[in-house]
Parts: sequence; C-alpha cells; structure tokens
Amino acid sequence: MIANGPVAVRPVAPRKNASRPTPAAGNLPMLDFTLTPELEASEPPEARGLARDAVRLMISHYTTDTLTHTQFHAFPDYLTAGDVVVINTSGTLNAALAAQRAGGQALELHLSTHLPGDLWVVEVRQPDKGSTAPFYTATAGETLTLPAGATLTLHAPHATLPGGRVRLWLASLHLPAPLHAYLTEHGSPIHYNYVPQSWPNSYYQTVYATEPGSAEMPSAGRAFTPEIITRLVAQGVQVAPLLLHTGVASLEDHEPPYEEYYRVPAETARLVNAAREAGQRVVAVGTTVVRALETVADRQGAVHPGAGFTDLIVTPERGLRVANAMLTGLHEPRASHLAMLAALAGYAHLRHTYAEAVHERYLWHEFGDLHLILP
Repeated sequence: MIANGPVAVRPVAPRKNASRPTPAAGNLPMLDFTLTPELEASEPPEARGLARDAVRLMISHYTTDTLTHTQFHAFPDYLTAGDVVVINTSGTLNAALAAQRAGGQALELHLSTHLPGDLWVVEVRQPDKGSTAPFYTATAGETLTLPAGATLTLHAPHATLPGGRVRLWLASLHLPAPLHAYLTEHGSPIHYNYVPQSWPNSYYQTVYATEPGSAEMPSAGRAFTPEIITRLVAQGVQVAPLLLHTGVASLEDHEPPYEEYYRVPAETARLVNAAREAGQRVVAVGTTVVRALETVADRQGAVHPGAGFTDLIVTPERGLRVANAMLTGLHEPRASHLAMLAALAGYAHLRHTYAEAVHERYLWHEFGDLHLILP
C-alpha cells in the first residue's frame, strides 16, 4: 500500500491471544523500533496533493487489538452522540530565529516556553540540521544577537544532561517590538532535518487555533477541517476546547520536564465530566490535551477548571484519569510521548499498532498520518 495514495477501509484481525491490557500497571519498557527515512513526512500533505483531512488514519481498539485503516475524513464515523472531543486551540509561533555569538558564529534559537517574570526556556542549536551534536555549548551569562537588534541573554541551564550536555536554557529576551509582531517579521516555524524545506506558518496551524503560543504545532489536530467539526456537532459529539502552549520536542533521555502554560475552561471541564459520568468516550486530540486534562483532574478523574504551568509527565505507572480515547500522531522510537500512550493502551497494544504502521508505510511526524486509539 502506498503511503500517500488512496486508502481503503480494511479491518485487521487482532493478534492471537489478545487480552484486555491493564494500562496503569507495571513499569512498561519504552517502545523501540526502526523508523526509516522514507516513513518521515518531509512536507505537508497539501504538497503531496492531499487535502488536510485525506491523511491516513489507523483506528485501534486497545481492549481487543483490532485495527482498521482509513483516511481522516472518516473520523466522525467512529464516534457517537454524547462523546466529547477535546482540542487544543493553541496557535504555533514563528519560534525559530537566527542568532549570532559575539564572535560571529551563526546559531539557531528555538523559543520554547514563556515563563512568569518574562523569562524564557530556549533551545540553542548549531545551524547544521544534520549535525550529530545539534546543541550549542553555551556559557551562562552569554548574550546572543538576534535580527533587528534584538538580544537574548542566557542565564542558567534548565537542566544538565548526562555528559554535561545542556539542551534548554533559562534566558531573557530583549526585543525592539512586541513579541508576536517581531516573530511574524523575523522568525519562522521550527522544523527539523526530516523537513528540509521551510514552509509558511499557515501550514503549522490547526483550523481551530485561537491564541498563538506554541513553539511547535499541536499536530494531532492538523487534519481537522471546518466540515469535520460541523459533522461532529451535527451528530451530537461535543467539541470542547482547552489551551496548552507546547514547547520544543520530546524530552531527551534523563531530561526533567519543563513547564508549559495551560488553561482549562469551566465549560470544558463540565462537558468532560458529564461524558465520563454517562459512560461516553472522552477523546483527547494529542498529548498536549492529555497533559492539560490530567493536570486539573483529581484522583477520581473529575476535571476542574484551572490555569497555570504544568510539568506533568504521564507514565503507565501513574496512569490516565480522564481520557479513555486519544487521537495522536505517530511518535519516534523511544519518544517520551510513547509512555503516555502506554498509560492509555498498554505497551503490547502499542507494539502491535506500531508494527502495523511501519508495515503499511504510514508517515511519521507533524505532517504525517494519525492514529485513533479507542477502547
């Protein structure tokens, strides 16, 4: 089957001896597999001649291990009246900026999280995207020059990784213009070596984004269109918004979590709690939605409105308290996001579904295909 060609709906039989997993039990091993370069989506689906909602969608049921292959425009067909789909309305910033050391060395700055006190968590990279040592070895107190006379002062490592490496820094940003105006003129969306060409910011926005603030696109929702949202509402599925401004990339090995700003409205909390009480599905669109919901949930899974900063990491040991279904992209081998998916579906189910995704040549990353995980 060709990854970007027509996709037929094809149910896949469960594995032999499949059994209901216990998502919150045990210390599950991190999922590891081989991801070859041809499975990395190197451009938006529109550049491949596809509509946003024509990317492929794998539906898996973690209680039975059954799989179905279709396209995202069929997403509403798998939900029923009373289900709640929770979306993240954060918009994507032009968070990548050219930077320069005092001696003239060119660097690339990635803004991650805007903290209280006007501090930033930032990532400073070598400009060679194929480098085996992508992170610049900076010095506390160093000031970098940015376009149009702006500067960035590095204060201290956010954390020091094994071997003394530093990926993220606490820093102060000094701009000649308001943040969003400055980034619109001088920044660009963050993209990594598997996306060789720079694409306009519009390709990194979901159709329901309302408030810019994410360093990287909350990409699980990219395939939604106004028509799909209309279909969901028309069939009695509630679409509930929240906000979480996501930072840069998945955590490195042994890296502590960094803070991200979230806001969960009272109406969203009410809709989610009502669906849970009625035994309906709560479908989290992406890992950012799961993180926000889990941050404001009590031990019984009741969601409360709230806003602030969260550094919560969801693991199988902790378990999920709110969502019982999830729409997500396909994550890299050993990515920290996979621990959250294992908390929902169990490691055995993930191993089954990821083997199928590799076999069927699904595409990975923010411009790739999607996975709907249902009970």
